[in-house]
Amino acid sequence: MTPVILLAAEKESAEVTDWAARIGWVVGLGLFVALVYWLMREGWKWRSTLQSDLPELLGAPDAPGPARLGMSGRYHGSTTAGQWLDRIVAHGLGTRSRVELTLTDAGLDVVRPGATDFFVPVTALREARLDKGIAGKVLTEGGLLVVTWEHGDKLIDSGFRSDHAAEHNEWVETLNDMINKTETEGAR
Repeated sequence: MTPVILLAAEKESAEVTDWAARIGWVVGLGLFVALVYWLMREGWKWRSTLQSDLPELLGAPDAPGPARLGMSGRYHGSTTAGQWLDRIVAHGLGTRSRVELTLTDAGLDVVRPGATDFFVPVTALREARLDKGIAGKVLTEGGLLVVTWEHGDKLIDSGFRSDHAAEHNEWVETLNDMINKTETEGAR
């Protein structure tokens, strides 16, 4: 036999796994991930504290009138109007959820299973438009119904996506007609 083959046969294979080092890395990575999630949670709570001047959300009136439009879909969150990345988290407005929207002559009723429901009176509605994104959610152009409304002294954009996106245009037209009619009647 050649000397190279003899040397290879005499060598023992090296230990494949250093279990202590592997466990140390896994525990370290787990602690790092836990720290990041804890910091994100603290940031969310801090943002809520900073927005504590926002008044409580209104509930739906006892007799809002007949429904003009209805929609089921997703609520993607609310932001400061015109600033699509400045998420509002106070009073549960930052919580994504399923949504049932109902538009009546009294205003917009937002029912969110598992999250805080709220009502936007027709006098607080400012604008409705189609957009492509709101904090944490970006869609194709016109894929999101954004309703601008006033709460306290703050203008808020709330983003909704219908289960049937073809409904968005009708919502924008109807909401903007209601807003224009309310402004015209208020000017008299």
